Amino acid sequence: MELTKAEEQIMQALWTLKKGLVHDIIELLDEPKPAYTTVSTLIRIMEKKGFVGHKAYGRTHEYFPLITKKKYSKGLTKKFLNGYFEGSIENMVSFFVREKQLSVSELEQILSELKKKK
Repeated sequence: MELTKAEEQIMQALWTLKKGLVHDIIELLDEPKPAYTTVSTLIRIMEKKGFVGHKAYGRTHEYFPLITKKKYSKGLTKKFLNGYFEGSIENMVSFFVREKQLSVSELEQILSELKKKK
């Protein structure tokens, strides 16, 4: 499952905070700040999707991420690779080289990192 752009902004704030109240999350969001009710509604939707959990203190809720940023990023990357590059990192790198979005030095750095991980 994927987050909308607005939900992703809220998740970025939660990953930074580790846990927080709605007003804590709003503080980390860019201007113009969304309304409290908007953020609250989006968080409840994200809870239903399984991205966010909460702990209740009376009528106050403290929210926290149920998925790590790394795990979410990994899923998005896999979806991106499969959707646009047939699951092939080589196809993706070739695309960026052809489009001149990746310099020779950046390519060499990527290859060096891949060799280190082998």
